[in-house]
Parts: sequence; C-alpha cells; structure tokens
Amino acid sequence: MISSPKLLITLLSTLVLAGLAAERLTPQFMSLDSARPVLEKFAAGDDDHPGGNVSEQAWLAWLQKSDAQIRRRLDVGEEDSLTNLLRFGVTYTKEYRIDDDYLLLYGQSSLVNAFAENRANDLIRALASTNGNEGFAEMRAFLEARGFSLKSAANRARLKAYLLVNLARMQKDLQQARKEAKTNRDEMFQSRGISLDSNLWPDYDIDLGLQQLLHQGLLKPGSIRRVAIIGPGLDFVNKQEGVDYYPPQTTQPFAVLDSLLRLGLANVDSIQIYTLDISPRVNRHIEHELKNAAAGRAYVVQLPWYEAGRWSDDFHAKFTQYWQALGSEIGQPVPPIPVPEGSPKFATRAVQIRPAMVSRITPVDMNIVFQRLPLGPDERFDLIIGTNIFLYYGGFEQSLARLNAASMLQPGGFLLSNDKLDDKVPAGLEEVLTTDVPMTTAPVITDYLYCYRRRL
Repeated sequence: MISSPKLLITLLSTLVLAGLAAERLTPQFMSLDSARPVLEKFAAGDDDHPGGNVSEQAWLAWLQKSDAQIRRRLDVGEEDSLTNLLRFGVTYTKEYRIDDDYLLLYGQSSLVNAFAENRANDLIRALASTNGNEGFAEMRAFLEARGFSLKSAANRARLKAYLLVNLARMQKDLQQARKEAKTNRDEMFQSRGISLDSNLWPDYDIDLGLQQLLHQGLLKPGSIRRVAIIGPGLDFVNKQEGVDYYPPQTTQPFAVLDSLLRLGLANVDSIQIYTLDISPRVNRHIEHELKNAAAGRAYVVQLPWYEAGRWSDDFHAKFTQYWQALGSEIGQPVPPIPVPEGSPKFATRAVQIRPAMVSRITPVDMNIVFQRLPLGPDERFDLIIGTNIFLYYGGFEQSLARLNAASMLQPGGFLLSNDKLDDKVPAGLEEVLTTDVPMTTAPVITDYLYCYRRRL
C-alpha cells in the first residue's frame, strides 16, 4: 500500500486526469469523405467493399457490419490460444508437448494421437478446476459462452471433440503456411482469427527503432508526450512456445514506456499512453490494473524468453542486454514465477511496475481499420505503434487504417509497425526509416520495423 499521503494524492490526481481523457477519447467511424480516396482506388467489390459512389447511410451501415465481422475474428483467435494451450501447456499435464513436427503427424501417428488424447483429457480436468489460475478461468468462460459445459461426461466428451477438431484445423493452417511461405507470408493471416498472444521481440524492435530515430535527429529528447499502442496484446499462452504458468499479462505498453524514459524521449511527469484495442478482454484487463494502481498495488510482469533458440550470437547478446534492463525505469526486479519442469529452456525474470507508471496507461475500445479519435491539435499523438496487427488485413483495410492513424498524429509524428503497410493511397505518411533485426543463424529470420512520419 502507499504510505505517503502526498504520493497518494499525486497518484489519484493522475488517475482522475486519465479518466477524464478516456471520457473525451470516444472513437468515431471514419466519414465517407475521409475514406473516399481508398474507395476510389480499390474497385467496388474488391475485398467485399462498396465503391466510391456509396451513400453516407450505406457507408455507415457497411462500416458497422464490417467492424462486427472483424471483432468476431477474436473468437477464432481465442480458439487458437486454447489450441496452443492444448499443444504446449506444462502446468496441467506431464504428457509430451505437440510441437510443429508432431502436429504435422496428427491423425497419422498413433503415438501423436495418444499425446493429443491425453492432453485433451488433462486440459478438460484443469479447466473444470482452474485452481485459481486466471488464464484457465478465462478459457473456461470463453468455452461456456460458446455453449460448452463441463458438468457431465457427455458434455466433456463434446468439449474434447471440439478441442481435437481445432487441433486438426491448426494442423491444416500449418501445412498451408509452409506451402505459402515461399510466396506471400502476409496473405496467410488475412483470413485467420485475431490472436491476443504476444512476445518480447516486437518490443525489442521498437526500442532499436527509437534509438535510430533519436540518433539520426528525427526524434528529439523529451518530444514524446502522447502515445497510442494499437493492439497491445494479452499474453497467456505464447504462440511460439506456449508457456502457461503465469497469469494473463500485457507487456508492450510498459516496455514502450520503459524505452521512452530510458532513451530520454519522454518525461515521466507528462507521458501518457493510450491502448487502442477491439478486445473486451484486453480492455477489461487494463481497466482492472488501473483500479489496482489506484489502490496502490503494483503490476507484476513475467519476462520469459526462449534462450536456447537458434539465435545468432549478435542477436542473443544484444537482446539479453535489453531484456536484463527491461523495466528498470518503471519498476524493480522481483523473484519470477519458477518455470515448471517440462518447459523449454527459458530464461526468466520478473518486474514489479510501480502504480504511478500503471496509471499512465488508458484503454480505449477502438478498431483502427474503421475508426479514429477526433483529436484537437494539442491532443494528437506524437507516436503510434502497431505491431503484429496490420498483417491480419489486406491492402484495402490497411489503407483505411493508415488514413485513420495519420489523422491522429501530430505533424512530424511517427507511426511504427513491424509490417510494411500498403501505400497505394496517399495518407500524408512517408517512410523515413527501416530497422532490420537479423535474429537467427541460417536460415536467417529477420524482423523489420518500419517508421512512417506524418508530413509537416
């Protein structure tokens, strides 16, 4: 608890200001006039969208329908998280994990089939008990909302069939992904569910990109006051290694805040970060942590990373340095949750984030593809970040999102993304810097961060 009355007053004042800001930040669907350049560039009917001659009323109706369709993709993303929990979880079973090689053998190998059967049985038992595990409780709530029950043998058998059907679907997705890897990776995600899970690689890329922008004089010390993060993520079952031993957490807003303060790009007394997300679960999570912060409770994030991967020596050394310092500006190290036996070889640490830093985050329910915030000149963002977001959308949707992002940026403000955005339609954004981050030994996997600046 907070012992200092002065500190408590300061914290509560910050929270009141953040609450007032959140009330003002009410997203609006983009107008027909603002979208018309995109509608005219993409022929009517392409990507199931209307043409430039659509009426205002029809345009709004199409927006509302399309927004609802995108939000429904969250359910498929939740199914993917549940399937990764089935494949990789280590807290509820001693059974072998179903890595990609095993997954490709599912349905053809009696051994892999047995792994899957046993894991499904063990997972259902864990979902029935939850044992206080917040992530499992959320997965159970998701299943119950879809009409599944754990109350009888027949209901559990139905749920098991559902889990295994989703496992087979993920196998098909993996087979298709490997076929398409040599063509266009981005197209693989445009018809898939939207997942909330995340990892630390984009946060490291952002840190490197900010360093380059600072060193090249494109960003000035103390110049970042207002930041928007599109889709900050809510990690429980990491999509790479599927660790499931810590509660759901959002890391990117705090990693970005930590980088901005460490690099001297922001002042701790004025920085404000807004998360723009379509997921009710993400928004509820952040709102809950804001209430905890108001009560003086810190937010603890676990920071595992798969140190034993085939990283290049250069990447391993530099990422380790970033990872060891992560959180030093906004909190302090605390003992991490022990990595369970049977997990991959993770290095791990944890950071306890100070309540005053948590209070700098404000969640906003918003779809960047179709919505924007009507901001005045002093309210626009200096920096907008969207990682592992735009790959879920095609060129038409990306073009709308670029227009919406540009409208919310200060002149000279920056949009950072690890996806190269479709630029068929001018949005007043110019690409000024690309940061490439080679990560692995041969075959080399390289991350990219694209930096776009709104023209003055």
